[in-house]
Amino acid sequence: MTQPAELQLLKEVSARLGCDMGLVQGAGGNTSVKEGGVLWVKASGAWLSEADKRDIFVPVDLPGALRALEQGIEKMPVADPAAKLRPSIETSLHALLPHRVVLHVHAVNTIAWASCLGVDQEIATHLEGLAWARVPYRRPGLPLSQVVAETLARRRPDVLILGNHGLLVGAADCAAAEALVHEVERRLRLPVRSAPAGNGAALEALCRDTDYRPAPDDACHRLATDPRSLAFVTKGSLYPDHVVFLGPAMRALSAGESIGNVIAANAAASLPPPVALLAPGAGAIMRSDIQPGAEAMLVCLALVAERLPADARISYLPADEELALLDWDAEKYRKALSLKA
Repeated sequence: MTQPAELQLLKEVSARLGCDMGLVQGAGGNTSVKEGGVLWVKASGAWLSEADKRDIFVPVDLPGALRALEQGIEKMPVADPAAKLRPSIETSLHALLPHRVVLHVHAVNTIAWASCLGVDQEIATHLEGLAWARVPYRRPGLPLSQVVAETLARRRPDVLILGNHGLLVGAADCAAAEALVHEVERRLRLPVRSAPAGNGAALEALCRDTDYRPAPDDACHRLATDPRSLAFVTKGSLYPDHVVFLGPAMRALSAGESIGNVIAANAAASLPPPVALLAPGAGAIMRSDIQPGAEAMLVCLALVAERLPADARISYLPADEELALLDWDAEKYRKALSLKA
């Protein structure tokens, strides 16, 4: 199937966004361009950082996608029968927006704002002059697209702040869309709390003779060495990818508690070993078999947490929403494909 010229530009933009950890982490985020009744959208589980190296875009029948959305059908119709990859789980969202180019990123400053209660007026001040709207949290895919459709019925924003999720922008071309992503993140930039470095020796001792290892990225250790970040992330889940790749709410080790104790407690509750654990004051550890996507999500969580104001009132994902994400076949598929080639 012939690819439009604008798709090449989208690949370049997608790769740039995907290489910026402050905007996209692992297999998160998705981008699209509309051309002649076809929506070219990132494949589920693909990494935007590889958009200029691998063929990660899937052609979707745009009119068919809009009909499916109206009928409450989550599966999107692929325009090329030979396509081997599934379109993004958020394809319906891209189909719904009227803009030719749509970029969805998990921008850390936006996520921090979108996870707080009572900040709408502050966001409005920062985004003054832009056509924007805030959308309440809904599970990615059809539920989110349905609530966005309600928003679009009232107005036509170019910027959508997705509650407990991220940033969605639309524009007439790739350059304008990319510029808008950076403009919103610039306006929403939050100060970053300083925190002590991790204690490598303590973490190595903790992991000795286990299937865990210290997190390789310094940002992850700040989740445990900054008391505010530690408090934020152990009380609940902030956004969908946190749940999908790391599980609900981070687990902190109690004084004197071993990794073996945690694994045994999880096994008694028919739960798998935690993907990652926090050792207060020392740093973060993760399973040795952790997927690259999950490692990136732990970094993202750290970048978000250290931007949350110390006095922030947090809107955590409800337990039923966490369960829905963990049991969702579409997310299981994306997670399985998120290993970087």
